[in-house]
Amino acid sequence: MAASLLRGGHEVHGFDVNAKATERFRASGGSSGEMAQIAGALDAVVVVVLNAPQTETVLFGEGGVVAGLSSGSVVLACATVPPEFARRMEAQCAEAGVLYIDAPISGGSVKAAAGKLSVLASGAPEAFEAAAPVLEACAETVFRLGDAAGAGSAMKAVNQLLAGVHIAAMAEAMTFGMTQGISPEDFVKVIPLCAGTSWMLENRAPHIVDGDYTPRSAVDIWSKDLGIVLDIARGAKFGAPLTAAALQQFVAASGSGFGREDDAAVAKVYARNAGLTLPGDE
Repeated sequence: MAASLLRGGHEVHGFDVNAKATERFRASGGSSGEMAQIAGALDAVVVVVLNAPQTETVLFGEGGVVAGLSSGSVVLACATVPPEFARRMEAQCAEAGVLYIDAPISGGSVKAAAGKLSVLASGAPEAFEAAAPVLEACAETVFRLGDAAGAGSAMKAVNQLLAGVHIAAMAEAMTFGMTQGISPEDFVKVIPLCAGTSWMLENRAPHIVDGDYTPRSAVDIWSKDLGIVLDIARGAKFGAPLTAAALQQFVAASGSGFGREDDAAVAKVYARNAGLTLPGDE
């Protein structure tokens, strides 16, 4: 996303817990400077982290950015978080005179790098106005889902329910096919052209065929995101048995040591339990 903003002609400061990532970004044209010194000059801050605690730390923890921002600047918070958390962050930003967009994203690293993310956004009209240059540079589609934080995160929870279930279902279907003599290679040739396909299947199944579990999106993300879905569901007194079943498979994958691997590695749980050998493990 930072690279997309650079291409859009903006001055961009990049910060990451991985110092090498920050160095690479600065080498490609990113601006230098410490947050404490530059915060007051920023028009927008985009926060792309794993979860709600990390989001809150970046915004309001020790050395949090909001305290240094100028009135009228805008925060775009992109992590998958509970809607109530997003509403609380919006209120705390407002107390500091800072605008807030509840802006979870969909599309993964490839679309982020191309500036073609989908943003499931909600926030006040003035926040959208302030955030417009950022959204134009980073997103192909911006869904404006309401005039207050929370609606964007609620929609992201719906999306994550489907995406997580679809990944687990893909892994189950592929390994089930293997028990019937259907190779992963044939699975990938046939199912994307049939009614049983999904975007997640078409995107993740090739990772299994290639034996490549480089984490584009890691197993542990789904333990977190599907947990958020179930927490919201419990609050709404809504049963979500498919979500619960998918979550257990991701938890099992994480417990088996695959938590930092690509989320397609959930297939390894099915393969192990059925005594199957996946591509690359021969």
